[in-house]
Amino acid sequence: MPRGFCPDCDAMITVGREVKVGTLLNCPECGVELEVLSLSPFELDYADFEEWEEEEEEEGEEWLEDEE
Repeated sequence: MPRGFCPDCDAMITVGREVKVGTLLNCPECGVELEVLSLSPFELDYADFEEWEEEEEEEGEEWLEDEE
């Protein structure tokens, strides 16, 4: 069975063999929403990570505009 670690709290997460890339799940320890990024090697990361990066970029642009 594939297993990995939560990027937030480092809890070990084991999933069934039927899991696919893109599957969303919650860490049983801290509850953060995670996404399966890869099966071999098994890799988890925060769900909607790309959207968070876009939001951070937009916030950075707003910060730059405020300084001008």
